[in-house]
Amino acid sequence: MIEWYKKVVLENYANFSGRARRSEYWYFVLANMIIGILLTLLDSILGLKLGASNSGVLSGLYNLAMFIPSLAVSVRRLHDIGKSGKLILLFYGILIILVIVMIVSGFSVLMSGNFDMSSLGISFFGPILLILAMSIWFLILFCTEGEHGSNKYGPDPKNDASEINEIGTSEL
Repeated sequence: MIEWYKKVVLENYANFSGRARRSEYWYFVLANMIIGILLTLLDSILGLKLGASNSGVLSGLYNLAMFIPSLAVSVRRLHDIGKSGKLILLFYGILIILVIVMIVSGFSVLMSGNFDMSSLGISFFGPILLILAMSIWFLILFCTEGEHGSNKYGPDPKNDASEINEIGTSEL
């Protein structure tokens, strides 16, 4: 797990080209979550929390530093299944638009003076369902086995011959 994490963070920090195996992606996600939880606990123990939130200085800085490698490994993971990395940008764009719609519609309901849960529920229910559906779709994509052989994004990272050649040249 640590080797995959180091590969993503140290070797491919901002590498948006090529392909990433499922194991590279999911071991990075697992290590990232473990480190994030440990830093959140450390923030709590050291009293470094920011306001009323659960996040603190250390976990905030770590999350900021990991944004680019997380985005890069996600793009490479999509490349492995033959999808464009631009889908991530589309997802974040739609997410931002939906959050803005929810804030504006919630604010307008509150300002109208006719506050009731049914009008507020309509403003939030649709966008939340769309966000949930998109998240499930991306989860399915990230769990999908990569294309066998080369595709337009690069050679198959599971190709045994390339791993053997890599091992052979590193020992020389």
